[in-house]
Amino acid sequence: MNFLSISFWAAFCAFFLLYIFIKKWSRTAMLLWVIAFDLFFFWQANGWLMLLLPATAAVNFFLTELLRRRASWILALTVLLDLGTLVFFKYGGAFDSGIILPIGISFYTFQAISYSVDVYRGKYDGRPDFLEFCFYLSFFPLLLAGPITRAGRFLPQIRRAEPATRHELRLGLWLIVCGLLKKGVLADYLAVYNNLAFDSPAAYSGYELLMAALGYTMQIYLDFSGYSDISIGIASLMGFRLDDNFRFPYRSLNLTEFWRRWHISLSTWFRDYVYIPLGGNRKGEARTLLNNFLTMVVAGLWHGSTWMFVLWGALHGAGLAVHKLCRGWLKKIPDSWPVKAASWLLTMLFVMACWIFFRAGSLQDVGEIFRRICTEFDFAYAAPFWAARKLWCVVLAVAMAGLLIPERAYNRLQARFVRLPWIVIFVVFLLAVQLVIQLRSGDIQPFIYYQF
Repeated sequence: MNFLSISFWAAFCAFFLLYIFIKKWSRTAMLLWVIAFDLFFFWQANGWLMLLLPATAAVNFFLTELLRRRASWILALTVLLDLGTLVFFKYGGAFDSGIILPIGISFYTFQAISYSVDVYRGKYDGRPDFLEFCFYLSFFPLLLAGPITRAGRFLPQIRRAEPATRHELRLGLWLIVCGLLKKGVLADYLAVYNNLAFDSPAAYSGYELLMAALGYTMQIYLDFSGYSDISIGIASLMGFRLDDNFRFPYRSLNLTEFWRRWHISLSTWFRDYVYIPLGGNRKGEARTLLNNFLTMVVAGLWHGSTWMFVLWGALHGAGLAVHKLCRGWLKKIPDSWPVKAASWLLTMLFVMACWIFFRAGSLQDVGEIFRRICTEFDFAYAAPFWAARKLWCVVLAVAMAGLLIPERAYNRLQARFVRLPWIVIFVVFLLAVQLVIQLRSGDIQPFIYYQF
């Protein structure tokens, strides 16, 4: 059940046709129909481990009902059970190869924790019934890789149960087309060479490894933002509005801005449920810097138990701390175009260097990549690289050119698309599918964040 597979879209079309009629007929029947498809979808991904999802829903719902009495020990128990299950499956494989990580467990666990904590804090005072809560926790467009959606944003939409408007249907198709092109055309094609270079860095020159680092920087953005686009687009077709998960992160002028634009649902989750409980910025500058660092280390650890992810998180934590420490001095620098260009370049070089830690298989591979880039870099490799990988270079250039599109221009293009006749929209959708088929080599590359 991959969002780029024919089997998923065949199943979704059958599900969606019935969904339209069932939603008009009965809200309860609609909830049961979607939950049934959610569990089928999760079973296709995880087999019998799908039972963890309804078990998590039951435990969190009933404990949170008790939690409304403001009993802090119940909140501690709820969070402990959620995190204990997540830690067992996420890191148990390091000790026992028989323990398999269920796809999507991190995302629905984080939604469950946010629901319980928000109820305890009084930030969400709704009283969903068990069926509504199961719908929220198991909603299949969000199940495998987010975006993480808060109860206060999503549950009221379930109660309204309004049919999708004409605008929502067209917007959903726009986002799905964008997601297919980002993931199925650009990211998957870039991944072919990136995987070769990162898996055997000793076999490539410094120039080739730098191109792979640049390629992976674009790949991970296109992969994950593409998934988010498809996910949000499918939800829009069903009449549910979700917040954007990416806002042009590679146009950021500093690291703090980057994390306000990158994977917004996850970064705000760590802010609200890790950074703020640690004390946030309420306990002095030194503690604020430490809290930033620790939050990013936890974020790195969430991605996996290897040192590569921990180092990636620590590097970003240190970068955020340095930026916040220097903000007073940086504000004195004139906000001119050369300064903005230098700020953007410095931010992107840092982010790209950190992605090498994120993608490399070991610290030894990281050292090899940086050593070859710094000591064996030669532009003489550019011509033979272009000759051998023309299409890859073109795809990378197209991906990078997308960064130059102003946000306003993107919004205008989106607005024009949703006003097109249905036949034109349908033709554009078919063309996007055809491009995915034409440029796909071998099996579809799994979404990168499935493993987290």
